[in-house]
Amino acid sequence: MMDYGTLRGFFALLILALFIIIVIWSYSKKRKASFDEIANSILEEDQSQNKESHFETDSKQERK
Repeated sequence: MMDYGTLRGFFALLILALFIIIVIWSYSKKRKASFDEIANSILEEDQSQNKESHFETDSKQERK
């Protein structure tokens, strides 16, 4: 039967292995394009919202 220390050791190794797998997955070349697209999508949404609000203020000024 395993004692508590051995169980904690196995758990620590499992967490370390999961961390390494996540790091390798997130920095893989296959995921770079997807992550870049997601990162730039936020900026594209902001730019489109700014254009829409700019058009709204222009049309309000023209009505006056």
